[in-house]
Amino acid sequence: MKRIFLFVVTNLAVMLVLSILINVLGLDQALAGTGFNTGAMLVMAAVLGFGGAFVSLAMSKWIAKRSTGAHVIDVPSNPTERWLVDTVKRQAQAAGIGMPEVAIYDAPEVNAFATGMNRDSALVAVSTGLLQRMSHEEAEAVLGHEVSHVANGDMVTLTLIQGVVNTFVFFLARVIGHLVDRVLLRNERGYGIGFFVATFVAQMLLGILATIIVLWFSRQREFRADAGGAKLAGREKMIAALQRLQAAHEESTLPTQMKAFGISGGGTMGRLFMSHPPLEERIEALRAAASPIANQWGR
Repeated sequence: MKRIFLFVVTNLAVMLVLSILINVLGLDQALAGTGFNTGAMLVMAAVLGFGGAFVSLAMSKWIAKRSTGAHVIDVPSNPTERWLVDTVKRQAQAAGIGMPEVAIYDAPEVNAFATGMNRDSALVAVSTGLLQRMSHEEAEAVLGHEVSHVANGDMVTLTLIQGVVNTFVFFLARVIGHLVDRVLLRNERGYGIGFFVATFVAQMLLGILATIIVLWFSRQREFRADAGGAKLAGREKMIAALQRLQAAHEESTLPTQMKAFGISGGGTMGRLFMSHPPLEERIEALRAAASPIANQWGR
């Protein structure tokens, strides 16, 4: 949840900054000289769209540490930290990835996340609430789930999808801005204020639609990460961990807007903005798996 929230928010912020930079540098005006240059505009949109997504990915570990106040365990100072590091090390070796950084951040909710630029340089962090409210067996399954995200290359895949939708957001926003400026306002020279206002509004609205697509992908990959966690820690431990999360979220007093990126159920509209499927669906998927879990590492 926290990983996706930070990535999406960072991406939207980067896109906004890039849009402002485009206007300051006059790139839109330059491309407007002889009409709407579709090819050049699409190339610019792709460069900026994928650039924004990969900048967000490159910043993901730094932003995650700063925003959560996560303390990276360099040298374990107590048995809990030693257990965390040893468990992640064992699971990383089993998954065939480099040893991630392991961190703890102070938060009452039961949560954990993994992020990073590549499989061999990731960050796995857990909240103090998780350590306090979960048994070692349940926490082991959660760690396996996060290590599976890293092993599956989920952040890179998410970045590629975000790059594609960013490209269409940049491009379609400028198509809309061009139509407003040329057709509705009948401006025939350069781009006027109508283009910039329409482009900005369209980019924000299209950005919301793009986020729905990214969150849909995020929900699909959770089932695969659950299967990976079950392989690393055991199916019953993974189910028990999800049941513990379910109980914790039922007790949660977080306001509704804070749960928008959450993992509990919701109405049809609310589901569109969920980064995780409902926990009951994830539990049922694990219980329904009749055959041994297939190799999750793509090797």
